[in-house]
Amino acid sequence: MTEILVSDVNLNSVCERLEQHCCVDPNQHYESSSPQTPLLKRQTNTGAKLWGRVRSKLLRQKLDPQTVQSKNWHMDVIEMNGIKVEFSMKFTSRDLSLKRTPSKKQSGVFGVKINVVTKRERSKVPYIVRQCIEEVEKRGIDEVGIYRISGVATDIQALKSAFDTNTKDILVMLSDMDINAIAGTLKLYFRELPEPLLTDRLYPAFMEGIALSDPAAKENCMMHLLRSLPDPNLMTFLTLLEHLKRVAEKEPINKMSLHNLATVFGPTLLRPSESESTKGQHIMTASDIWSHDVMAQVQVLLYYLQHNPISFAELKRNTLYFSTDV
Repeated sequence: MTEILVSDVNLNSVCERLEQHCCVDPNQHYESSSPQTPLLKRQTNTGAKLWGRVRSKLLRQKLDPQTVQSKNWHMDVIEMNGIKVEFSMKFTSRDLSLKRTPSKKQSGVFGVKINVVTKRERSKVPYIVRQCIEEVEKRGIDEVGIYRISGVATDIQALKSAFDTNTKDILVMLSDMDINAIAGTLKLYFRELPEPLLTDRLYPAFMEGIALSDPAAKENCMMHLLRSLPDPNLMTFLTLLEHLKRVAEKEPINKMSLHNLATVFGPTLLRPSESESTKGQHIMTASDIWSHDVMAQVQVLLYYLQHNPISFAELKRNTLYFSTDV
């Protein structure tokens, strides 16, 4: 029996886990409980078909308002060719699953402030970001649903541990690991930052800037906000931005448009820390706040993805210009 806690951001991860458990060794024989039944060889694609049924069942349940609103565990069983999957599941709200947890951790890279990591590594962009991007561009840029399809949770945790402990064979692990697990590790890194990559301090300004209707005013505001980011945050953001643009260039193959990528990464890069996200939010309901904020977070990232290439050096030159223009 499998117990699953399903949020609206980890459904693919759940299905990956079920797929693993449902896979059948085509060279293995199974004995029936009935003595009259001869040994049978299960179909090699039984696991895949069963996983498809489970996935379809989960998606239907996800769209059922009564199931989504219920706080109780929902029991179900799916069976095919002698394989039975019995599971229970319940849904959690998206804001709980993406809650950013404060951390005072100084070792490792996950949950550590980005400026601490870059200073320790003597780098402009964290090693984990550079290596994951390099591996995705090497063998995952043509993968359908890259960054949208979740990797297997155990693989992601193994990579997280390897990066945290600076394991010497991390490059070997990356080359052998499923590419969706590597993409998932990169997303997890940004999600577990103590504060969002675009910072808590600037979050309200990003929300206001993206809502401006005048194109020139919006351009000035959005570029000024980038100039206001700390150097490690800005360099990392620009590195990720150019990477995502290269991924989107392969949209006819990988089916990942700029909007799809903005939807995946927007909340991850902008979702404020818990203390910041609860300020001044006593009037609206939690679900209203979440829906409004997520749409704005997606639009902020989409704005930069659709923008002409942004140069770190050019931004800094403009900073110097504005600071000396009196």
